[in-house]
Amino acid sequence: MPRPYCCRRIAGRPAASIFKPIGVPMRMLDEIVMTLDEFEAIRLADLDGLYQESAAAQMGVSRPTFSRITASAHRKVADALVHGKALRIEGGPVLVAGHRCCRQHDTQAGIVGQPQTRTGASHTGAGITKERIAT
Repeated sequence: MPRPYCCRRIAGRPAASIFKPIGVPMRMLDEIVMTLDEFEAIRLADLDGLYQESAAAQMGVSRPTFSRITASAHRKVADALVHGKALRIEGGPVLVAGHRCCRQHDTQAGIVGQPQTRTGASHTGAGITKERIAT
């Protein structure tokens, strides 16, 4: 039996949980599922530009594990882009730690600099699901 995954710390959920090619109905697309820890690894490494060592420390994983997570995430994103598949971001062994995916969405939700807990979800236009954070 394989060793169980440790919980990985993530800053928050993405602003949108599904990305797909425009003009193609969801029912006609193959779907790839990216876990929340893979999303967080891409955010830290590619968007925030952190080195693997510091990004791994933020997520509470080792540097080699962080490298495997980012490699898996990059393969999934490339597959979705190259083959025109839908990309769903959900699940994984994660612990949500405090804020949303980026400062822009923290500011929009009015939660900058405050401790938060996850309480549910609300929908905001264009099919984008945002998490409502209680303070």
